[in-house]
Amino acid sequence: MQELKVPSVGESIVEVEIGAWLKGEGESFAQDEPLVELITDKATLELPAPFAGTLKQILKKTGETARVGEAIALLEEGRAEAAPKAQAPAEAPKEPSPEPLAMPAAERLMQEKGVSPAEVQGTGLGGRILKEDVMRHLEERTPTKPQEAPPPPPPSRPVPPPSTPTQPPADKPWRVSEAVPMTPLRRRIAERLLMVRQTTAMLTTFNEADMSAVIALRKEFGEAFQKKYGVKLGFMSFFVKAVVQALKEIPELNAEIRDNHIVYHRYYDIGIAVGGGEGLVVPVIRDADRLSFAEIEQKIADFAERARTKKLKPEELMGGTFTITNGGIYGSLNSTPLLNPPQVGILGMHAIQERPVVRDGQVVIRPMMYLALSYDHRIVDGREAVTFLRRVKELIENPARLLLEV
Repeated sequence: MQELKVPSVGESIVEVEIGAWLKGEGESFAQDEPLVELITDKATLELPAPFAGTLKQILKKTGETARVGEAIALLEEGRAEAAPKAQAPAEAPKEPSPEPLAMPAAERLMQEKGVSPAEVQGTGLGGRILKEDVMRHLEERTPTKPQEAPPPPPPSRPVPPPSTPTQPPADKPWRVSEAVPMTPLRRRIAERLLMVRQTTAMLTTFNEADMSAVIALRKEFGEAFQKKYGVKLGFMSFFVKAVVQALKEIPELNAEIRDNHIVYHRYYDIGIAVGGGEGLVVPVIRDADRLSFAEIEQKIADFAERARTKKLKPEELMGGTFTITNGGIYGSLNSTPLLNPPQVGILGMHAIQERPVVRDGQVVIRPMMYLALSYDHRIVDGREAVTFLRRVKELIENPARLLLEV
């Protein structure tokens, strides 16, 4: 019998939350097969089996915390093929009986539609069921009644989480409040957002870019690009290239404050904010100045897929000298992005919207995008910030400059 221990999962991370167990007690597994999800304040990771064998006992259940080096399960080494006889599939769910956990909106929808949590595949952090998961399940199953039919009455015994502070009035059973523990990732996001407000002198400057030239390039070469490189030609690679060139000209935005010194980075590691289930994560494209458009797009596509499947590594979320975030994919027309300390600059992209603009004395309709640059005024002056954002605008509106570096 051997212990399955929490490994070191990154610098400064000393504690993790146990996510979904991917194997039940008595189940066999192969070497390197994922056994459990570990939720850190940076990402959700899968812990692989160190050898082939059987999961004998779960010591830490879903939702509990464990320190690095602490045992969370007992494993028995042996051939994975010999274990299925001893396993009892019907009894496997008995240990994690409260699982899978569901977010409040998903819980309410399941109660309304009469759906059991066991029927829904959760895609949130730690296997949590999101409202979108329930809606997808309802769409996939064969409907037994018209879609417009009123929902059935709520069950006589709602199942709130243990920490629900109050019970609903007997005459209004639908007025339910639920308390759901914050995940380590959400707690970390909250701490960092508050810290940004308290420790930086953050200002934001705005501009807008005509996306006509980039859109024309994508239309002309997008199909050939995807056929050659196996990835779509998106907008982000243009912005990464433009940001790197602007950072070379305005080095104050590729710096950080350490004690009483300003550290200017002579390399360009660009963080790309991507959705990770319960919050944004920022994997870093290392040495972005040395990568082609195709290599940048491939890395971004890989980050997005692994953020969705919770396979990003902690080291991929560390460092970075500047960040780009794209609220436009969610429909945001304009916003003020928050800094990602210790970085002193972040560029916010937004939705492309056709708007009337004046060109050569004529009012024409062009696809326009608002750009927002938030910066730390302690080391970046308004002149540098405005110049940087105007430079990004120029490069995007005339992408030939990106190739000629002019």
